[in-house]
Amino acid sequence: MTERMTMIDVLDPATEQVIETVPQATAEDAGEAIRRARDAYPAWKAVAPDDRARLLRRFAAAVDADRERLARLESSNAGHPIRTARQEAAGVRDVLEYYAAAPERLFGRQIPVRGGLDVTFREPLGVVGVIVPWNFPMAIASWGFAPALAAGNTVVLKPAELTPLSALRLADLGRQAGLPEGVFQVLPGKGSVVGQRLVDSVDVRKIVFTGSTEAGRRVMAGCAAQVKRLTLELGGKSANVVFADADLERAAATAPYAVFDNAGQDCCARSRILVQRSVHDRFLELLEPAVAGVRVGQPADESTEMGPLISAGQRSAVASYVPPGAPVAFRGTAPDAPGFWYPPTVLAPVAATDRAAVEEIFGPVVVVVPFEDEADAVRIANDSPYGLSGSLWTRDVGRALRVARAIETGTLSVNSHSSVRYSTPFGGVKQSGLGRELGPDALDGFTDVKNVFVATDY
Repeated sequence: MTERMTMIDVLDPATEQVIETVPQATAEDAGEAIRRARDAYPAWKAVAPDDRARLLRRFAAAVDADRERLARLESSNAGHPIRTARQEAAGVRDVLEYYAAAPERLFGRQIPVRGGLDVTFREPLGVVGVIVPWNFPMAIASWGFAPALAAGNTVVLKPAELTPLSALRLADLGRQAGLPEGVFQVLPGKGSVVGQRLVDSVDVRKIVFTGSTEAGRRVMAGCAAQVKRLTLELGGKSANVVFADADLERAAATAPYAVFDNAGQDCCARSRILVQRSVHDRFLELLEPAVAGVRVGQPADESTEMGPLISAGQRSAVASYVPPGAPVAFRGTAPDAPGFWYPPTVLAPVAATDRAAVEEIFGPVVVVVPFEDEADAVRIANDSPYGLSGSLWTRDVGRALRVARAIETGTLSVNSHSSVRYSTPFGGVKQSGLGRELGPDALDGFTDVKNVFVATDY
């Protein structure tokens, strides 16, 4: 029996109004998309490296010409401030341009051996399924599909149910740029339907999943049944460690943007601020005006720095971490209007074992926890099942290197809150992820090494 396609209303989280109604793919639709990708793969793999590079550059140019439209879609659908959304649209262009250089640089190796010549080749995997979350729909999608396409794979991308619009537009732009039919497809639908079909299909050779650790466990278990290649980018509870010798003014001024960016809906959010006890009170004094200064408002407003949460459910989940009587040190402001708003909130004093200091909140709530010395800071930072990102602030270069090596996290910045650059590796450790995205070695995750020995002594 053929499944009936359903429709989903896509909301603007800043107004709670319907933007667009989008069809949701069924399991049958997903199976057909996988078959198209499988059938398109041999021809795409056979495209000469310089021609594949040229197509990716054309795709990047199409994105560049459409930046404002993409930014408006992301701003209205995901609630991102328009200035941020423009940067994200430009980032998709940059990621495509970066990986457009890769097809012509998929070098193998010549290995000295007795009795012949040994060479290796980097071969694409086949069909890659990319499952994208709702917090950074456009950016995270590009981190998966750009290197996958560059390596010669075909891609079926499933955007989050709440935020499909920018991904659908990117699929249009890929077609306009000349990508062959079936090479890059976007399929909106439920994770339990479309995502599960991608995980279960024997024709899908790799899954790229970004989302919660709980969902990642299920994806990992499904891939294990087929020994399927997998990249996981999961949750985080990152620490922002501030030592007494740091530039406190700068650390405090920038700390809100390390956690309240995208309303805290960021797995890299530095949602634990660890401050050396001797400067703890002074840091809070400096942090309060910085939090009050975060401009929360309509995403379309050019001055807005933080928009709404994605949904009413997400707002309720965030609010559960700040029950009546919670130790709220101070708060910023948020509009009193329709929309899923929540003010930037700082909790202190908070013990390192409190729920708000342990669990991923995924909203604009940060805890401030004191520490005694370097060893104590490392202990508290590592006392977490997560290890995705983080920051540390100190003027002591030796300490910076020691602590950076000691903190168990995949991406760390010193005297900065930078997390992601397309030209450097990104990924987590412990329950924050598996594998690495981005950077010059990203294509290793989208290719297999084939070893060939040619005998010369016969």
